[in-house]
This record gives sequence, C-alpha cells and structure tokens, in this order.
Amino acid sequence: MRIAIGSDHAGFVLKTHLVELLRGDGHEVDDLGTHSPDPVDYPPICAAVARAVVSGRADRGIVLGGSGQGEQIAANKVRGIRAALCNDLYTARLSREHNDANVLALGGRVVAPGLADEIVRLWLSTPFHGGRHQRRLDQITTIEESQLMSDTTTAAVDRPLAEADPEIAEAIADELERQRTNLMLIASENLTPPAVLEAQGSVLTNKYAEGYPGRRYYGGCEFVDVAESLAIERAKALFGAEHANVQPHSGAQANMAAYVALGVEHGDTIMAMSLAHGGHLTHGSPVNFSGKWYDVAAYGVRRSDELLDMDEVRAIARERRPKVIVAGYTAYPRQIDFAAFREICDEVGAKLMVDCAHFVGLIAGGVHPNPVPYADVVTFTTHKTLRGPRGGAILSTAEHAKAVDKAVFPMLQGGPQMHSIAAKAVAFKLAAEPAFKQYAQQVVANARALAEALVGEGLRMVSGGTDIHYLLADLTALDLTGAEAEKRCDAAGISLNKNAIPYDPNPPMVASGIRVGVPSVTTQGMGTAEMTEIARLIGRVLKSESEVPAVRADVAELCRRFPAYPTLPSGSAA
Repeated sequence: MRIAIGSDHAGFVLKTHLVELLRGDGHEVDDLGTHSPDPVDYPPICAAVARAVVSGRADRGIVLGGSGQGEQIAANKVRGIRAALCNDLYTARLSREHNDANVLALGGRVVAPGLADEIVRLWLSTPFHGGRHQRRLDQITTIEESQLMSDTTTAAVDRPLAEADPEIAEAIADELERQRTNLMLIASENLTPPAVLEAQGSVLTNKYAEGYPGRRYYGGCEFVDVAESLAIERAKALFGAEHANVQPHSGAQANMAAYVALGVEHGDTIMAMSLAHGGHLTHGSPVNFSGKWYDVAAYGVRRSDELLDMDEVRAIARERRPKVIVAGYTAYPRQIDFAAFREICDEVGAKLMVDCAHFVGLIAGGVHPNPVPYADVVTFTTHKTLRGPRGGAILSTAEHAKAVDKAVFPMLQGGPQMHSIAAKAVAFKLAAEPAFKQYAQQVVANARALAEALVGEGLRMVSGGTDIHYLLADLTALDLTGAEAEKRCDAAGISLNKNAIPYDPNPPMVASGIRVGVPSVTTQGMGTAEMTEIARLIGRVLKSESEVPAVRADVAELCRRFPAYPTLPSGSAA
C-alpha cells in the first residue's frame, strides 16, 4: 500500500518510528515532513498528505501532532478526505468499518510507539463494511458537493493547486524531491530562501504598475511603490551605487537595456569575451541579438595560462575603438581587474559595462571586488549567488540613470513583475545581513576545496584553480567528454553541466570540460569536508560508469544529512 505520512515537530519522533515500521511491513511510504524536530506549523503538512490521497498518489494518509486534533481538522479541509483521530484500537477499527477513513490522525504525545504500531496496522488492514455505512457516506458527500456548488465561482478560484491542476502540482512535488535528493552543482543555480519564495508567490503578481514609483500609468500602486522603492534603495546601499533599476525580467534583458542606455546602435562596435573562452550569449554570440545587431570585437584568454591577457584587451580596444567594453563572464573562474578595464575604456573613449550576474552575491558578501566604482553600468541576475528570485537588475552612475530607466521602460519592457521585485527586495535585505557574508566566504572556500580535491581525482583545473563560486575542469586526461560526464553524473544524482574550455577541440554540445558550482550545496550547509566527499563521488563516476548505482546511493545519503528545504512540506509549491 502507498502511504503518505506527515507530522509537525510534536509528532516528529513518532512519525520517524512509524516510517520505519511501515517500510518494514512492505508499504511504500512518502514522508512529506517535517524532516527535523524544529518547530513548524502543521496545516501545510497535513494538506500535503491529504492532497496526496485525493490525487491518487497515495492510498492512505497518516498525520501526527501533539494531540492529533488539529491535524485531523486540517486534513478534513481538503475535499474528499475523511480523516479520523484514533488514539485507541476501538476507534481505529470503527473509523475504517463505518467511515471508510482515508487519513489517520494520531497524537504523538498521547499514544506510545507500541500502541501506535497496533493502531496503524489495524487501521490499514480493516476493510470498509459498506451497506448502511455507504449510504451515510453518500449523504456526507452530497453535503460536501452542495456546499461546493453554492459558491461555484469562489470554489473555482480558491481551489488549491493539487485540486485545480494535479499534473502541475505533481511536477512541482517531483522537482522538490529532485532538489532534495540530488547534488545540485549547476553554477547558475541556488536554493532561494523561503522568505523570497513567499514574496514571489504573493498577491503582488495581480498588480499592473507600468512606470516607476510615484510615476505610474495605473492607479492603486501605493503598496507596490513601497516594494519597488525598498528594492531600489536596498540595491543601491548593498553595492554602493548611485542608481538602481530592479525591473529587468532577466539578465539578458538587463544587458539589452544596458547597451541601449549606453547608446549602442545597430552596427556599433562592442567588445566582450568570446563565448568560447567564457563569455555570455548576450556578449556578442552570433545567434543572439548582440551578435546580430552589433559589430563584435572579441577578446579571450592566453593559451599558456588561460588567464585574461589585458595587453591583448588593450591592443584590440585601440584597434577597434568600441563604444562599450564588457567585462564579466559565465565560465571564467577568476576575479577581474576592473581598474585595468576602466583605464583601457578611458584611453579609447569607451563605456565600461560589467555583467556580474554570476558573482554578484560574492560582491555583496565582500569576497569579490566591487565593479561599481569603475563601471558606467553594472548588470546582474538575482537568482545565482545572490540567492534571490529569478530576475535581473541594473546599477549605474547618476549620469546614466535616466537612460537606463527609459531603456527598461518603455523601450524594452511593459508592466514590471511586482511580485518578483518584492522578492528581489527581500533578497537584497538578506544579502546585507552578517550571515550572508559568512555564506559568501564559505562559497569561495568550498569552490577552492572542491577544485583541489578534483585535481586529486585526475581532473585539470582551467586557469589552475578558482577565485569564485565555480570551477572549470578539463576532462581530457580521463579520455571523457563533457557531454559524457554530464550524462553519467546526472544518472548518479549529481547535476552539473558540460562546458567548453579555452581552445576546445570539441564542439560546444560535446565539450572537453565541466563547470561545477557550489552555491546550492553551500546553502544546504555543506563545508570543505563535504567538498572532498563530493569530489570523490564525481571521480568514481567519471572513472567508471559501473559506479553509478553505488554513487547514487551515496549521494542520497549525503543529501539526507544536508536536506534542502527541511521545513517545506513535500508537494508544496512554496
């Protein structure tokens, strides 16, 4: 039988005991939380259990609390649930024979483990007697349905996701489970704090607010103005910027707006790192608007040490005279000399644009140089090392403030996503706290520890190491391509990505390297000791495909020790 089970902190110990009992009895158990004895509210957990039952993902459900009374009430709020509080054998039997109960509520502070074992086993094995009891259940269902029909419009709007769209609810639940059971080493990803998720899933998504705080094209914007103003002021304070625009929907749109604000027109020359050496699509790739609209002068790294050659950058700038020079990359694991770029820009009359989408959180945490004092415009995303919602932002000098704002709206975007902007404000606030500085320091320490340990597994570090949150590793010595490594690691529950290395003989979709990032696992609480463990797991998989099943089990165990979202109920959208 498939059993969904959940508890609050008061029922946590008994729930842990029952999970072992049920699995030992041969049942398939889906533990929906909580996953720690820390205080937590029980209604969302009970709702998740109930929805698992009504959606058919579970045959029966069990919810536990201190007395079990609140859990019973919460579960019964889900249509189709017949939850029964049974703290003795008599009521457990009758709840099944007479009421066809599909969720059992137990009091963790009322029932001893031995009695709980008997209650659960009896409840699961007792059949429904039907007959007159079925007639009474039908009458209960009629009451339930008539109440639903009495307010059809409200019911249609207010249905929870699991009832309104079980397919999407299941996809979200499955993704949460993937995040909890896999090592997420994608450099562009992180685990957004619950406070950010809460803001992003708020009613602010309902508000249209074209324009800027105090200058909107719609009424009723007084509260979204508060949210956006907070986001702007917090971003300026966090990075020491004269101006901030928090409306870009993504990093790509922030970059497009930056080009427009800096006066780059069709056919003008921009200068940026080649995609093959670590640049971004929006830095001049021929398949992107930047490569199609602008004349691109690309620079790269030296073949000898795979580091930026500032002499080459200066020479190219002198020859091509770009309107804008872009610094900031997606696969260059070293810090950037922003002062040197500023000097070159001043020499050739170019504007300096820094795309710090990847390492912006490290800047906020004080472990990476800040480009704001040197750049005309700084663009970034909020969802990588900054640990915020998906989105972009732009910082600029006061000189470019009006141009930046006009480029974002009305030129490139319409109504801003106010729920995302509020979530950005939360992320900026959290990034200003001392705990975030400690997090940023640990990210860099973890990346360096992982790089050193992977060298011990036979991988070569591009540029000799890393200064930031990810590393770029050359797999040539292992006679393995990046595509093969990505596929093999994915099968073992290790999510990373194939990546071209400088002067790569393989095409990008094959690649000779992998990019490995540590923001997510650092958020989970892992430290340098775990980086050594992760390196060994990666090494085992890369050296022998036969190791995949064993490594998958070891990955699951490591993830259990450092759970992602331990207080978020399984099946929850937020």
